[in-house]
Order: sequence, then C-alpha cells, then structure tokens
Amino acid sequence: MKPFTYERATDVRGALAAVSRPGATFISGGTNLLDLMKLEIEQPTHLVDISRLPLADIEELPDGGLRLGAQAANSDASADSRVRTRYPVLTQALVSGASGQLRNKASIGGNLLQRTRCPYFYYSAVGCNKRDPGSGCSAIGGFNRVHAILGADDACIATHPSDMAVALTALEAQIELLDADQSVRRVAIADFYRLPGDTPHIETDLRPGEMITAVVLPPAPQGGQVYRKVRDRASYEFALVSVAAIVETAGEMISRVRVAFGGVAHKPWRSAEAEAALTGRPASMATYRDAAEAAMRDAVGRGHNDFKIELAKRTLCRTLAEAVQVEQRRV
Repeated sequence: MKPFTYERATDVRGALAAVSRPGATFISGGTNLLDLMKLEIEQPTHLVDISRLPLADIEELPDGGLRLGAQAANSDASADSRVRTRYPVLTQALVSGASGQLRNKASIGGNLLQRTRCPYFYYSAVGCNKRDPGSGCSAIGGFNRVHAILGADDACIATHPSDMAVALTALEAQIELLDADQSVRRVAIADFYRLPGDTPHIETDLRPGEMITAVVLPPAPQGGQVYRKVRDRASYEFALVSVAAIVETAGEMISRVRVAFGGVAHKPWRSAEAEAALTGRPASMATYRDAAEAAMRDAVGRGHNDFKIELAKRTLCRTLAEAVQVEQRRV
C-alpha cells in the first residue's frame, strides 16, 4: 500500500475543502476502497474520512418519498420500517448484498460508488482499460463467466456490482450531490452511471470535488415489488444475474411495470423493452417469456458467459411471477 495521510472531517464544508487538494479522496466505510488501496489500484495520497458527518438520517419528504442520507449504513436503511413497508424491493436488494458485518459498515453513498469485481481489474499483470486506459480488455477472450451481456463493447465488458443500485433504478431514485460551492444538484440514477464507451475508467457522472449527500426516493410506487438475485452461492457473493421488478395489475392485466437487471451490464440496466412487452398484457407466463425475449434481444455473450442470456430470461420470468403474486395478495 502506498503512503497516505488521513483526516477526519467534522463538517461538510470542511470535507469538501479538504478533498479539493491533489490526490485526495473521500472514505466512508471503506469496504471497497481499502481493498483497492492494498492492491495499489487506487492510490490516494490523502484520505478525508466523512463517516462521522451528519448525513445518516432517513427523512420523510413532503411528497411522501424518503431521503436516505449518504452515510446511513446499508443495514440501517434495510431495517428502517418505512423502507421495509414502502420500498421492499430496496430492503431485499440490500439484505442480499455482502455480509451482515459489511452491511453494518458500508454506507449508502459508498455502495453507489463501489467498483467492478472483474478479476482482470484486480490483477495488474494484465491489461484493463478501466484500471489503465488504453491497455486493452483482457476479459474479452479471457475467462469472462461473470461479465456483461448488455451495453458492453470492446473497451470493457465488466459489470457493476451493486444490488442496491438495481433496486434504486427500478424505484427511479435520484442521487443528491453537493460541490465545494455548496451547490446541490440531483441526478436520476439512470443518468448517474455511464456505459464504457471510450472512457470505461469514468464510471459515473460524479464531478471532481462533489460529494454524494443523499439518495432521494419518490413516493412509493403501486404494485408488487420483488428483487431476485441469482449467484454461485447463497451468501456473500455478487450476482450472476439479478432482477428488480415492480408490477401493478388491473384485474388480470399488467397496467404498469418497471424492470431493472443487475449483473448483466456496466451499470444497472433498466429494460424499456421488457416493460413495453408487459404493459397492457395478461399477467401470464407467456407474457413474461415474451418480455424476457425482448429484454435480451440485443444481448451478446463472450463465450464463458453465454449462459447468462438464458439465465436472465428465466430470472425475469420468475421475478415477474412473484411480483404479480405479491400484488394480488396486496389488493
């Protein structure tokens, strides 16, 4: 690990000023950053600890939504009674991630900014455009079983690891950001993450010196909510494929639906194709299969991960069926 200096911020303004110095970066729970520093993938020269800032509250909003402070622990957010009752898909996603100990430490803001678990990103002896721009993507032609099937290109086929971000995408959450001038902006989570393009090392819309201060949830959507995660083992494992689905029905017909995939792309993947194939159609397995085909129409396997295309289809069908059951019990 490279040498670095450390300070604990006592207020937001001071934290933003401290991170403006060259080589400085924020640290909160550190559950991903410290690993990357040990491997010398991340090499900050100064750490600004923001874990004690007063940004951990979960607050009611006038419109009926919730504001999750960026320093709220994943475990606290998942256990909050308002999140559990109004946004169960988010609780399910949070609980499926990491371990209990890590969820106690990891923050909401840090979860959004965790980096890919692509093994080639972590192994410095091979090329990785995300770690070393211009060095190539070793996963293409390599062992790519866990890699992307949607939205990828020859620059990078890594996937985003967050479960929480998939649920937030289905919930149409916004990310609240603060800069050194105390200017606040909100970015829809669908716009916060980037596809690789020519800059796979630039993963989000976060600007230099900005801090995530909160996640803003709109009023809870109508309908049954389900998050399903398929992984190689039952716990402490990242998704091969995951699906967040919110389904509202009118009688036997699907009236509104939101679908987001995890484990299949460089970012949480909202599937407009699946939603269009479902809306206004009967809540039946035939409809779910049509939606699955639409969702994966542009999917591309790279060899070892070809199985993920069929897995994603089956996971979507299963998740939609369960969400409809939840909705029918609710009404």
